[in-house]
Amino acid sequence: MTKKIFSVSGLSLALFFALQKTALAIWSPDSLAGSGLPDQSIYNIIVGILDWLLTIVGIVGVIGFIIAGLMYLTSTGDDTKMKTAKSAMVAAIIGVIVAIIGVVVLRAVDTMLNAGYLF
Repeated sequence: MTKKIFSVSGLSLALFFALQKTALAIWSPDSLAGSGLPDQSIYNIIVGILDWLLTIVGIVGVIGFIIAGLMYLTSTGDDTKMKTAKSAMVAAIIGVIVAIIGVVVLRAVDTMLNAGYLF
């Protein structure tokens, strides 16, 4: 029984490596041109993702501030609703500021690591 298991596993490994070698011999990086994959460097892809995330955080922050403003306008003098609306405004502003500081720190560290100039 163990001889059969070893022979089947050995045959499957040999077939796997043979097919892998054939697949790698056929593959060429030029064949990826029409695949829709990005042809930029990893650095440019990460910078694009960070810019996209900053845009999303900015939009969410503005929407949160608008909702907090509407909560404040519709509080009709109720102190608890006004405090809730004010804390929501503060949270929206702090969230946007933290996101902007994060991007600034990342760009500053990137500039320092690449031996660039800060100013």
